[in-house]
Amino acid sequence: MTTSISTPNNAKPAKRTKAASGDASTVPSGAKGLIYAVLIFLTVVFLGPIFFILLNSFKDRFAISTNPFALPVGELWAGLTNYITGVQGEGFGWAIVWSFVITISSVVVIVFFSAMTAYYITRVKTWWTSALYYTFVFSMVIPFQMVMFPTVVIADRLGLANPLGMVVLYLGFGAGLSVFMFSGFIKSIPLEIEEAAVIDGCTPLSTFFRVVMPMLKPTAITVAILNAMWIWNDYLLPYLVIGLSTPYRTIPVVIQQFIGSQGDRDLGAMMAMLVLAITPIIIFYVSAQKHIIEGVAAGAVKG
Repeated sequence: MTTSISTPNNAKPAKRTKAASGDASTVPSGAKGLIYAVLIFLTVVFLGPIFFILLNSFKDRFAISTNPFALPVGELWAGLTNYITGVQGEGFGWAIVWSFVITISSVVVIVFFSAMTAYYITRVKTWWTSALYYTFVFSMVIPFQMVMFPTVVIADRLGLANPLGMVVLYLGFGAGLSVFMFSGFIKSIPLEIEEAAVIDGCTPLSTFFRVVMPMLKPTAITVAILNAMWIWNDYLLPYLVIGLSTPYRTIPVVIQQFIGSQGDRDLGAMMAMLVLAITPIIIFYVSAQKHIIEGVAAGAVKG
C-alpha cells in the first residue's frame, strides 16, 4: 500500500527576497556613496604621483621649485627641452637597452626555472623537497635590507656586476613568490593527466613541457607581469651591484645623473625621464592586467 502526499493547490513557492538573492539594489545609498568615495580617494592616491610627475615634466627647474602643483601654462617649450636634455643625457640610450635586456632575460629565467622547481617539489614527496618548498616560502618574508650587504659583497667577489649577474640575482630574489604561485596551481592538476601522458610514452621532462607547462599559462603570465614590473622599476639592486660608473646601468640608475656633484638637480629633465621610464611598464601592465587576478586566484588559492 502506497501513500501519496499531496500539496494544496493554492500553495505557492517561497519567494526569494532581494537580500537573499544578493541584489545590488539592497545596498543602502549611503553605503554606495561611501564605497565610491573610498574608490575615488584610492584612485587619487595611486594616480596622483604619476600626474604630478607628468605635470612637472613640462616645467623648467625654477617653476618646479617655486610652484610644483601649478599647471605648466606657456611652458611647452621648456617641457620639450626637458625631454631633449634627458634623452641626450649620458648613457640614457644604452640604459633603455640594458633595462629591456635585463628585465626580459630575468623574467624568462624566473618563469622557466621556477615552474620546473615547483613541479619537482610538488610531485616528488620527500622530506627535503618539503624543506625546500618552505625555504622558498620563508624567503618571501625576508626584507632585502637584511641581505643587502652580504649580497653586494658576494656579487662583487663573483664578478656579477654585469647583465648576466643581474639575471642571476633577480632569479634568487624572485624565485620565492614564483615557486609559491606555481606550486599552488600544480597541486590542482590531476595526476591522471600526467599518468596518461606517461602511458603514451612521454618522459617526465616531456610531460612537463608538453602537458603541464601549457596548463600553467595563467600563472606564468601573472608571474611574468609581477616580476617585470618589479625588475624594470628596481633601483636599489642595480645601483648597489652595477654602480654608476659601469656601462650596464639601467634607467633608474641613469636618472641619478641629473643630480650634480654640488647637489644641483635638473628637476625638469628628471621628471621627463621618469615619464619615459614608467610609460613602457604602464602600457605593459594595462595590456595584461586581466591575467593578474586570474593567475593569482589559480596559483595562490588552490591546493
